[in-house]
Amino acid sequence: MDDIENIFYNLINHFENEIIEFKKAENNFDFDGLGKYFSALSNEANIRNTRFAWIIFGVRDKSREVIGTSFKNSPESLQKLKHDLAQHTTGNNTFREIFDLKIEGKRVLLFQIPAAPQGIPIAWKGHYYGRDGESLVALDISKYDEIRTQSRLQDWSANVIKDANINDLDKNAIAKAKIEFKKRNPKYSKDVDKWSDIVFLNKAKLTKKGEITNACVILLGKEESEFLINPSVAKIRWNLRSVDNQDKDFEIFSIPFILTVDSVFSKIRNLKFRYLLNEKSLFPEELLRYEPFNIRELLHNCIAHQDYTKCARIDVVEFEDDHLVFSNYGEFIPQTVESVINNDSPEEYYRNPFLVEAMRNLNMIDTQGGGIRKIFNFQRSRLFPMPDYDLSNGKVKATLTGRIVDDNFAQILYNNPELSLLDIMLLDKVQKRQNISTEEYKKLKRHGFIEGRRPNLYLSYKISVLSKDEKLKAEYIKNKSFDDSHFKELILSYIKTYSVASKSELIRLLSEKLSDSLTEEQKIKKVTNLLSSLKRENKIRNLGYSKWGLF
Repeated sequence: MDDIENIFYNLINHFENEIIEFKKAENNFDFDGLGKYFSALSNEANIRNTRFAWIIFGVRDKSREVIGTSFKNSPESLQKLKHDLAQHTTGNNTFREIFDLKIEGKRVLLFQIPAAPQGIPIAWKGHYYGRDGESLVALDISKYDEIRTQSRLQDWSANVIKDANINDLDKNAIAKAKIEFKKRNPKYSKDVDKWSDIVFLNKAKLTKKGEITNACVILLGKEESEFLINPSVAKIRWNLRSVDNQDKDFEIFSIPFILTVDSVFSKIRNLKFRYLLNEKSLFPEELLRYEPFNIRELLHNCIAHQDYTKCARIDVVEFEDDHLVFSNYGEFIPQTVESVINNDSPEEYYRNPFLVEAMRNLNMIDTQGGGIRKIFNFQRSRLFPMPDYDLSNGKVKATLTGRIVDDNFAQILYNNPELSLLDIMLLDKVQKRQNISTEEYKKLKRHGFIEGRRPNLYLSYKISVLSKDEKLKAEYIKNKSFDDSHFKELILSYIKTYSVASKSELIRLLSEKLSDSLTEEQKIKKVTNLLSSLKRENKIRNLGYSKWGLF
């Protein structure tokens, strides 16, 4: 405690600046205002290359007079404050510590704020804040860019390993890489086999002018070559656990990751799940517990976004009660999972841009966006719970459930296909007994999807809750359309089946599926816009004469 008192006296002898804030806060302080200061001070500490910033309660900001504070006057309330603040910040960042001191016989609080991580400015409720002297302001665009570019300037995956050469790479991994490269880049399919290995590695952006990079070793290196990236670690640990969280089996896999991922996948017991959904039928639905795409996407995301400088493994934990947990070290760069679902667009930057580009060229990842959204949509089609993302403690932990947990949730999804993913995520919170806001509660209550009193809410399935007039219900569903990703998948599926599709064929395909509120002209325009969007995403190409094929 003596050390923190010394810190207090050192801080109080400095003028208030961009990384120190004094507040008298005698009895209370606005929670939203505290969050804004957290964002501002965290960002300023990053820019000034300082580990921590500070907010001090119980001290006048001008005179430095210690007056004391009764704000959150218990350890439990301070701990809850840390938790509540984390719900609204980028990556669930919160105070490192809150020190409760007695100074001159009066209570003083020191809030220790960690600097924003490299490359990741901290937002409060989606907005970025900074300081202009003593003033709290929106984060200046130059400061925002300064933080954002840090990760690009320090791309560990792009570093060249001077002592490495082609002999440190696995020949089977290179062969596999060529096969996948042809799939992703069909225009080079006839040329790849003519290239030397070095030429291929350069073309696939795994090497730099023939020099081996960290990304190249991670994806294609021999197992015994892992020492080349020391002290960093490139390993994946699969672990089987019982329902009561006891270890039953495990295996640790090393590089080359392009081959390792199949080995990890083979360990996961993807058994079939059977359930009766239609009450008028005795024949059950049957499907795999886990959509293979979801396993692939989550595992490859761990590889792409792992912070390898943390010297930690990627973990894949399989629980016998039918859920998987994938985790990697590194802050979640988008602000929230909800923003990823809502925007459905590529990220502006990545932690390991060189590695991500190489994985894209090897057909391991899609940088056009939509991967996480697809995972949610696959869970939706199964009527399974939505994936859970835990972004605390500098890690990203994604949980995938392989069964129906709440029959009411499944029936609501089955009978309300017009629900958006954000609506379903809200319903999912209720089935998992997670807290929801007052506004969210009112929305679900208005549609009749929940019963009970907060916080003891539960889902309640009703065939229709939109109107008591059956004709109005039917009209609502007819006029309600699916989101664009649904129609894009229909277009891609059609072209994949028939190789080539004309615009008129695609208009006929979607016309009856688009909202009845659209005119025929608007439907044609909608299809045109969908085709343009898929072309920009490099998923389809114009073959001329209004003919379309896969890219």
